[in-house]
Amino acid sequence: MADFSAFAGRPVPDWYAEPQLGIFIHWGLFAVPAYAPPGRSITSLFETDYDDAFVLGPYAEWYENALRDPGSPTSEHHRAHWGDAPYTHFREPFEAAAQAFDAEAWADLFQKAGARYVVFVTKHHDGYCLWPTQVENPHRPGWRSGRDFVGELAEAVRARGMRFGLYYSGGLDWTFRPRLIRNMGEMFACVPTDDAYRAYAAAQVRELIDRYRPSVLWNDIAWPNAEDLPALFADYYRAAPDGVVNDRWLGVAPLFESLRDPAVCAAFNDRIKARIAEQGVHGGGGAVPPHADFRTVEYGFGDHLQGVKWESTRGLGLAFGYNAAEPTSDYLTGEQLQALYRETTAAGGNLLINVGPKADGSIPDVQREPLLALGRALAA
Repeated sequence: MADFSAFAGRPVPDWYAEPQLGIFIHWGLFAVPAYAPPGRSITSLFETDYDDAFVLGPYAEWYENALRDPGSPTSEHHRAHWGDAPYTHFREPFEAAAQAFDAEAWADLFQKAGARYVVFVTKHHDGYCLWPTQVENPHRPGWRSGRDFVGELAEAVRARGMRFGLYYSGGLDWTFRPRLIRNMGEMFACVPTDDAYRAYAAAQVRELIDRYRPSVLWNDIAWPNAEDLPALFADYYRAAPDGVVNDRWLGVAPLFESLRDPAVCAAFNDRIKARIAEQGVHGGGGAVPPHADFRTVEYGFGDHLQGVKWESTRGLGLAFGYNAAEPTSDYLTGEQLQALYRETTAAGGNLLINVGPKADGSIPDVQREPLLALGRALAA
């Protein structure tokens, strides 16, 4: 049986160790409503409105979660534009619009931006899969695309000499635990730990590994089954010997389950708020599993991470998923993106900059232009 000692001393592969640019892509059903309250970053919300940060926040990809709070800005927006339609209503318009998806156009843009690798969200927290998975969702059968968006993009990206990686939301799947999340404690309390989800997530990730051989395996939030992690990583490295895994695989099921007690959750949140008051918001770099090839920071900088490879990720705006309500002023300009890239890579980090396409797969000019400007600067 594999254990974490098998990965001790594993060097970061040369291709990833060199500071560089990666492209992150958040695209899914949430691109249909394309809304989150604009104007405030998630970092500032953690500092001033921690208790409700995930309901008030700018993350359009969290639309379904904010919709669970009837008094949230998202719910008000939803009632005005969609009435009482459930989140599942967005599947049909998304799949219709997504027929215009053009993997070649995406890959061309990313290559022109100077990217060395691309990480594509295969399943976000809403559980909808962007590949025709053969692993059936027991709570929402058929909750997947019939078209293989993952495979099409993998082929286009690799044809242009870039590496292809996959994001998977292992820690949240709202088809298994549909609970309102307002803060970090409630987020970890929402991690499914039942046997059905453990089997489901492990089977899907292994399917993704076998089918696409990703160079980056980028899990989010946490992992439901720590016992399986060494074997999962061993399977991955056999399939992708020079692949890398990130640090968001924390698999402490007893902690997640204990946080479902409101008193325990409140105490946990109090500790986080005290740490934020003392140290500010780093955007990552907290508890990690026994093995990770690199650390991640989100809307932050990795200068507090010493002696390890790190990656900074953020959107070109304040969201990862496309937010039609976001003003141009919330997006990075070409000059700002170039400065961020120089600062990150000079400190040894990789910059994983995110694009949030519209439902039809088009990438708005406010996102395209900074990427093209960066590419021109890197090529000069």
